Amino acid sequence: MAVSHKALIIGGGISGLSAAYYLSKAGIRPTLLERSPRIGGVIQTSMLQGCVLEAGPDGFLGAKPWAMHLIRELGLADQVIGSNDHSRITYIVKNGKLVRMPAGLMMMVPTKIMPIVGTRLLSWSAKIRMGLEILRRPKGPQPDRSVYDFLLDHYGQESIDYLAEPLLAGVYGGDPRGMSVNSVLARFVDLETKYGSLTRGALAQPRPNSAGSFLQTLKGGLGQLIEALRPYADVIHTNAETLEQTGSGFRVRADGNWLQADQVVLATPAHAGSQLMASSQPELSRLLAGIPYTSSITLALGYRKATFDHPLNGHGFLVPKKERKYVFGCTWVGNKFDYRVPDDMVVLRCFLGGDAMPLSDEALVDAARAELRSIMNVRAEPVFHNIARWPNSMAQYTVGHQQRVARIEEIARAIPGLYLAGNAYYGIGIPDCIRMGQEAAAKISAVCIPAPQPA
Repeated sequence: MAVSHKALIIGGGISGLSAAYYLSKAGIRPTLLERSPRIGGVIQTSMLQGCVLEAGPDGFLGAKPWAMHLIRELGLADQVIGSNDHSRITYIVKNGKLVRMPAGLMMMVPTKIMPIVGTRLLSWSAKIRMGLEILRRPKGPQPDRSVYDFLLDHYGQESIDYLAEPLLAGVYGGDPRGMSVNSVLARFVDLETKYGSLTRGALAQPRPNSAGSFLQTLKGGLGQLIEALRPYADVIHTNAETLEQTGSGFRVRADGNWLQADQVVLATPAHAGSQLMASSQPELSRLLAGIPYTSSITLALGYRKATFDHPLNGHGFLVPKKERKYVFGCTWVGNKFDYRVPDDMVVLRCFLGGDAMPLSDEALVDAARAELRSIMNVRAEPVFHNIARWPNSMAQYTVGHQQRVARIEEIARAIPGLYLAGNAYYGIGIPDCIRMGQEAAAKISAVCIPAPQPA
């Protein structure tokens, strides 16, 4: 006989764990199914020779409130630290050398003249092209386009090659030629609609509040957040295979066993959700399968500072596609956040794309060290390395994403008791995933817990 659960969450990443917390807070104890032997999804923290190593994301945007709200509720507010924005310098690799990215950029939109004029990153023709963009006039709302086409229209090819592409690849791990500008750069689409010129629109915006850091994290790593969320669900490590509707709710087949549930939060990657729904909801399954994912690798290399032979002034560098081999970028961990690296150590955190996935660990380390030697002239021997491989983990918001997600939501609303959460829909960052988990929990609570009646 199948075991019955009031609320079942499939997927133990930050979206599913957030849903579990908010359900528990409302008085509903959920069961969470996670196929891997650990919870947390791409959030994974380890300690090695006194260094705090993040295998996945190392922080979250302070401007989005949902992560901080959850952290405060969990009693972790005193563990929050901000990025060292006073030293936030990013370099771009050009012709094999590190060139400082010009100051005053809002993503790739210039808000200061002199840093663009003086940069060695762009040719004079590219600088003039970017400067003339301020003369554009509004044309009204436009249909969804690729980020590439949008930025090519505004600033030209060279600014994409040496500003937009490396910045976006560092965040999304994808290609601007496929990314939906309405989903990835919605703020800039709004500026285009209102002002015509992105530069003029950016200059018209209020100055950002400089009181908080750009990124925030936890002293002991984001794994602290996962551990704090662990008690709020009954976790079963099992492989969910099929999700079907029944007359009274749902049933889930997991490792050959059936579980019954009144309410289900599907908090898996879209491709995993597609497989679960393949037999019962073919259109929903097809739409979920249509959200592509890319793979990535993080590689941390630890060095004794006494042997390290390169000055570290800034937070790291990005590698444009035109210059890229395997490494997309590299963070100088001890400069970006405090409490990460002891004074006698240096940690370089390299990001590699899906092309590196077939490499063995040894070949991966050799390839990264060869690129660091070429770019930074680092010849020191690392005393440790830490590798995390994330296959099909980074959702890509391709052109038409908003329409695709709208249809997914329409179908899901017609299935009472089914709720979606995760990085495939409305944002890839930690705060957005927490928000979706919270919203799913609120909808379940509204159904399961009757509103108090007036006396």
